[in-house]
Amino acid sequence: MNYSYNGQTVLHDAGQKLSLPNAYDYCRQIARHHAKTFYLAAKFLPKRQQNPIFAMYALLRTVDDLVDLAQDKLSNGQLTRKEINDSIADWKMRLRACYDGSPSNDPILMAWQDTLRHYSIPIELPLDLIDGVAMDIDFKTFETFDELYVYCYKVASVVGLMTVEIFGYSNKEALQHAIDLGIAMQLTNILRDIGEDIDRNRIYLPLEDLRRFNYSREEFMSRTMNNKFVDLMKFQIDRARKYYASADLGIPMLEKNSRLAVGISSRNYSDILKAIEENSYDVFTQRAYRSFYQKLSTLPSIWIKTMISA
Repeated sequence: MNYSYNGQTVLHDAGQKLSLPNAYDYCRQIARHHAKTFYLAAKFLPKRQQNPIFAMYALLRTVDDLVDLAQDKLSNGQLTRKEINDSIADWKMRLRACYDGSPSNDPILMAWQDTLRHYSIPIELPLDLIDGVAMDIDFKTFETFDELYVYCYKVASVVGLMTVEIFGYSNKEALQHAIDLGIAMQLTNILRDIGEDIDRNRIYLPLEDLRRFNYSREEFMSRTMNNKFVDLMKFQIDRARKYYASADLGIPMLEKNSRLAVGISSRNYSDILKAIEENSYDVFTQRAYRSFYQKLSTLPSIWIKTMISA
């Protein structure tokens, strides 16, 4: 039996049960294809942690893609809201069966079930993620940052909480710093993707922040670049960097072999904020990114910071 995911295929002999190594390899291919920064960071983990991390990514990516596909089909009239709710409920049921120990020949659930044999990751975390990404189906603009924070927690911070259980930590305070890294990264995603989200008729920034800088919703949707928007962006970037600063305090609390991977993820994502600044805050027509060379060039300083200074 062969399993395919967006062109990535795991080969398996016909008539044989899917093997655990093939299941993990399938998850690895998903991460390699869709998340190059994540994949690069994960390669610096000890071998025993790489498979669980790739299994986690594949699980989360599948849930995210499920909701994205549902949104597309809902807008095209191919699915009803009830059918989407049923699909999400089915995934939750399969996830609960995975946690209960029921055997599965789904490569992602097989890999995740094996991960759960070695790491204690509460089911509430992936369930929160499913609920978080489902918020995008019936999207409502956030009035306050508190509302946006809940969304960021569900779609990103729970990933940090799952990850930190695999990495290991010496202090429970590491959990809050993992939450803060998730918030920081999701805020970065939101700032980077402003132009694309306008194409989808969406504003993820809290409306209270637009009012704070007297920048209207109409100006936002018409991609108006002015001093008010620049001030708004500076405020958002400063907020995200404060969460990155808190997240960095948690790195020394992790097992030493895991620190470099987290440092790489945090630095490369936070550098997207620098790219936005280098683009003169134009997120309407330019997508901020760091090249592979730029990512590689940060490795020596990150290694010194996380492995020697800690």
